Amino acid sequence: MREHYLDDSVIQPFWDNSIEPRLEIESGDVVVFDCLEANGQIGPDWTVADYENVDRSKIHALNGSVWIKGAQPGDALEIDILNMEHKGWGWSAHRPGMGLLPEDFDNNYFHQWRIDGDIIASTELDHIQLPFEPHTGVMGVAPREAGRFSTFPPRANGGNLDIRDMTIGATTWLPVLVEGALFATGDCHAAQGQGEVCVTGIEAPMIVTMRFTLRKDLNLPEVQLRRPSPMSKLDKRGWHITTAHGPDLMQNAKNAVRYMIDWLADNHRMNRSQAYILCSVAGDLKISEIVDAPNWVVSFHMPLAAFTG
Repeated sequence: MREHYLDDSVIQPFWDNSIEPRLEIESGDVVVFDCLEANGQIGPDWTVADYENVDRSKIHALNGSVWIKGAQPGDALEIDILNMEHKGWGWSAHRPGMGLLPEDFDNNYFHQWRIDGDIIASTELDHIQLPFEPHTGVMGVAPREAGRFSTFPPRANGGNLDIRDMTIGATTWLPVLVEGALFATGDCHAAQGQGEVCVTGIEAPMIVTMRFTLRKDLNLPEVQLRRPSPMSKLDKRGWHITTAHGPDLMQNAKNAVRYMIDWLADNHRMNRSQAYILCSVAGDLKISEIVDAPNWVVSFHMPLAAFTG
C-alpha cells in the first residue's frame, strides 16, 4: 500500500472520460485529497454580495481524476473514507430557481459557519450549534459516454449524490464504467440533513483520505454503500416532526418542509431564510408512508439537539 497526495491547485468541474488523470495508483493505495469548497472560490469572509457574483462554471470544484490500474468496465471500485479534516469554516446559501422551494425563496441568501474541533457555530444564530459530521457530496468515476458532462445531477457514475451517509468510516462501491475508472471527489459538507432541501449543506474545504480497492468480483448496477452507526450525534434529545399528505410525493415534501420553516420561525428566533438553511443542514426529509393509496405521507424531522437555548 502506498499513500499519495493531490493538492487543490487543479479543479475538475465536469465529468469526462477523456481527461488526463492527475494520479495513477494501485488497488489498495490511499489518496489524500485536498478539496476546495464546492464552488472553488468562496472564502471565509464572503458576503451575500460576493455570492451573487459567484462564477458558476467552477462548480463542482472536484479533485481528480485518479486512474486505478487494472480497472475495467464491469468491475467495481471500493472506497473506504478513512478521515475528513475541516479548515475551520463553511457556508450555506439559497439562490433563486434552486432548492426544493424555489417558489417560496426568490432571493439570494448567504450564511457563514465557524468550525472549532467538532462543533459548528452559526455566525448569525448564537442559539444554534451542530456537530461536525462530514461527508463527501460528490464521489464518482468517469461516465461511459464520450463528452463533457455537468456535475450537478447524479448519474450512473455516481457524482453529486449528497448522501450524508458517505462519512468517515463508510464504504462506497461504484461501478467502473471506463478503463482506469477515473475517480474524482469533492463538494465536502461539514453537516447536512437528508434531502439537502435548500440545495446546500454546510459547504466546506476539507482534506479527505480514502483507500481504493479494485473489486473484480462485483458487478453493480448503481452506487451502493455501507455506513457506520450511530449516524448522528444530534439523535439524543428527540425530534420535532412535521408531516404532509397527498397523492404527489414532491408536493408533500415541499409542504412538510414549509410547515417546519413555519415552526422554526415561530418558535426559535430566526427568519425564514435562516430556517430554510437550518432545514437543509440539520433536518431529515423522509417518506413515512407510501402504501395507502391514494395519499402518501412525507415527514420532516428536526433534531432538538440543534438548539442550545
